[in-house]
Amino acid sequence: MKYYVLDRGDQLSIDLSQQFHKLAAEKGFEMDSESPEIVISIGGDGTMLHAFHSFIDRIPEIAFVGVHTGHLGFYADWKAQDLPKLIEFMSGAGEGGLGPKIVKYPLLELEIERKSGTSVHTVLNEFAIKGAEATMVVQIDINDEVFEMFRGDGICVSTPSGSTAYNRGLGGAIMHPTLEALQIAEIASINNRVFRTLGSPLVLPKHHHCDIYSRKEQRLLLTMDHRYLAIDDLVSVRCRVSSHKISFARYRPFPFWNRVREAFLG
Repeated sequence: MKYYVLDRGDQLSIDLSQQFHKLAAEKGFEMDSESPEIVISIGGDGTMLHAFHSFIDRIPEIAFVGVHTGHLGFYADWKAQDLPKLIEFMSGAGEGGLGPKIVKYPLLELEIERKSGTSVHTVLNEFAIKGAEATMVVQIDINDEVFEMFRGDGICVSTPSGSTAYNRGLGGAIMHPTLEALQIAEIASINNRVFRTLGSPLVLPKHHHCDIYSRKEQRLLLTMDHRYLAIDDLVSVRCRVSSHKISFARYRPFPFWNRVREAFLG
């Protein structure tokens, strides 16, 4: 088995990474930074985002495994003390001797058109667009029909797996991560007798898309997972469910709603 490990960089994560390499060598695993079959993320959900974007060009060929070294992570099935057990499962010597169940989660595709050109990006958690210096003014179209003119701090578009992150803080719904959909949530919209927005999160299915058009000269801050981009020449952003999915290698059951309960209810 060819694998790669990406850790958060704190001492505990570094120590676990070294321990993983030692245990993996004993099982005959091969460390491969170019074309791994399995990518191990050791840290938190932010570390998984880094791992995802590090291998963005090979997403269809890779499965990810998360080991969390702090609070419970939505992308992590394993705790620090579970590392030897994880290696046993990966080697086929674990309970039942079966391979992992591959779970696939949908991703968000963005087509960003600027006056200087067009670029395409894939996002695991969420995309957010905000006014960098003043109230943001954008037009939102759904399926090429005008839906609303938005004035406020910004807009967040999340994947189902990212619905527990920034989206939830904005009052969005928690969605099961296997649903093929995207969610749009407003960030501090202006609503009065002159300016109106829906004021409610929206969920769009896979075959729908939304477009966000800049409607004034404005400096905007675009965030795509952990990446930031400040621009002043935005024309539009098209948001849709990607044709690709991220794969997670699940060696034991860890139901999503159990993660939600543990993370938010204790």
